[in-house]
Amino acid sequence: MEPDWKISPAPVAYPDALSFMEQRVAGIGDGTAPEMVWLLEHPPLYTAGTSADPHDLLMPGRFPVYETGRGGQYTYHGPGQRVAYVMLDLNRRGRDLRRYIASLEQWIIDSLALLGVSGERREGRVGIWVARGGGREDKIGAIGVRVRRWVSYHGIAINVNPALEHFTGIVPCGISQHGVTSLADLGLSATMDDLDRALRTTFPRVFDETRAIA
Repeated sequence: MEPDWKISPAPVAYPDALSFMEQRVAGIGDGTAPEMVWLLEHPPLYTAGTSADPHDLLMPGRFPVYETGRGGQYTYHGPGQRVAYVMLDLNRRGRDLRRYIASLEQWIIDSLALLGVSGERREGRVGIWVARGGGREDKIGAIGVRVRRWVSYHGIAINVNPALEHFTGIVPCGISQHGVTSLADLGLSATMDDLDRALRTTFPRVFDETRAIA
């Protein structure tokens, strides 16, 4: 059975999103709620993952900063960035966190491909990257995952048309040698709705393969 899909039309405050996810994850774990993929945007904010280095928060007073139990370091969220919170029961899909993260990466890659973007993995760097030529590589998709009782939450973020200047308040994911890009920055006119359709289209291809492995 496909997960429930929820799309929020207005930006969602981070504490509200976290509260909703925790309740839903508890329900999935108890068998009282179905899996869910939640597509949303946040108001401008920074989040700190479990590996965040305080020195990577370059402008502490710029936007609210939220500590979160997901993996990773500092990330920016804001309008124009599609966040997908993925709440799946890995008890049914296979208790393999490495494989799950690889599936999230492939989901981003496949979705971007439908929009004409070649997203790529890079060894030792979490997320999805776009080669810009001349050795330049920019990040277009971020991944941060938490698992409770083998139910996943948090998820991915893809830059459609955010204010890229907002990323300068942090060292994104602890990586200072490379930049950040978006669909708009790459010269594409794809909208949030276009990306949502791509995510819905590619999700079954990637995640149906993870069913009934355990």
